[in-house]
Amino acid sequence: MTAPLTEHAGIVTDVTARGPFDLAASAGFLDDVPPPARDPAVDGLALAFPVDGRWVPAGVLVRQRAPGPVRIEVSAPPDVVPAATVQAGRILSLDVDGGDFAAVAEADPVLDGLYRRWPGMRPVLFASPYEAACWAIMANRMGGGYATAVKQRIARRHGPRVRVGTAVLCAFPAPGVLAEVDGVAGLPERKVEWLRAIALAARSGELDAERLRGMEAEEALWRLRQLPGVGPHSAQLVLGRGAGHPDVFPRDDWRLRVAMARRYGVGPADVPALERLAERWRPYRGWAAHLVRLADDTPEPVGPTARGGG
Repeated sequence: MTAPLTEHAGIVTDVTARGPFDLAASAGFLDDVPPPARDPAVDGLALAFPVDGRWVPAGVLVRQRAPGPVRIEVSAPPDVVPAATVQAGRILSLDVDGGDFAAVAEADPVLDGLYRRWPGMRPVLFASPYEAACWAIMANRMGGGYATAVKQRIARRHGPRVRVGTAVLCAFPAPGVLAEVDGVAGLPERKVEWLRAIALAARSGELDAERLRGMEAEEALWRLRQLPGVGPHSAQLVLGRGAGHPDVFPRDDWRLRVAMARRYGVGPADVPALERLAERWRPYRGWAAHLVRLADDTPEPVGPTARGGG
């Protein structure tokens, strides 16, 4: 059965980033962690997601003529637009003051080189801690690419269709819908049970982004680890790339540890030494980790580059 199409007039808000921000640079690496449903053919960044707490679908079109303000156009019921605009800003890490990140990077020669290569880049997040937790459960022992494909399949079958500009996107289903799903092709029943538990936790407010960000990071991580199917690595993903906490060091991300080992000469299994290295990145340990891991996945440019000098 095809879900009905949600259409609303777009309401535009201009957001000025605190500190450097480049939408093109940030959106150019969206495969690092899957964003909300999007259409790469649209001029700008087109997204669709259920709005936190309200769970009403919203479509968002984001544009920027760097280094100017970010224009966020939201298609949703008028009473939901403010919350959807705030959520879109969080997805793009615009809710964080990044004005001191350059100084933090400058104090670390490795990080400084990466920052000069990608000035203005900020992590693009999952739509919400709820979606991040679902993806983490799907990815566990199956890989990120597989999890992304399953997440898209769930959205097509159970999620609402939303018009965003000229595109029609399938957003991830709201928690109330996911909690009633009997089975998901490609996922074992145990994982489907965990997804239903995550949906119930989201509906009860346990995965509210502001609530998680308002806690001490270690307390938030502990609370997340109490959810079915959420281990240490998944909890760090949910808090850092779901709730948008900029200072969560994902110490259980093996790929990050390997990337740091290559650039800093520390063994990837020596977690205490890696944590000591990351101390110099405060209060942007999550952002810095994003750059380090991204660099490990991206070929070095050949010859002069337009960013960061030669």
